Amino acid sequence: MENNIYNIYYDEEGDFLELIIGEPPNNEGTEEIESGIFVTKNLETNEIYSIGILSFKKKYHLLNSILKRLNIDFPLTIGY
Repeated sequence: MENNIYNIYYDEEGDFLELIIGEPPNNEGTEEIESGIFVTKNLETNEIYSIGILSFKKKYHLLNSILKRLNIDFPLTIGY
C-alpha cells in the first residue's frame, strides 16, 4: 500500500494509539482484529484507513507485526 499522508494520534490518558493512512473514506467500517487492536477500512475499496491500539504501552511491540500482516509499509518506527 502506498500513500503519502500519515498521521499519528496518541491519547495518553486512554493509552490509545491510532495510525491514520491517507484521507478518511466516505464509507468506513471498523473491526477488532485482536483484543484491543482495531482496523478501519474503506467499505467500498477494502483499503485500510487506520489502525488503533488500545493499551498501547503494553502492546507497542505488536505494531510491526500487525503492519507486516496487513501489508502496510509505514515510514516510521514507533515504540514506547
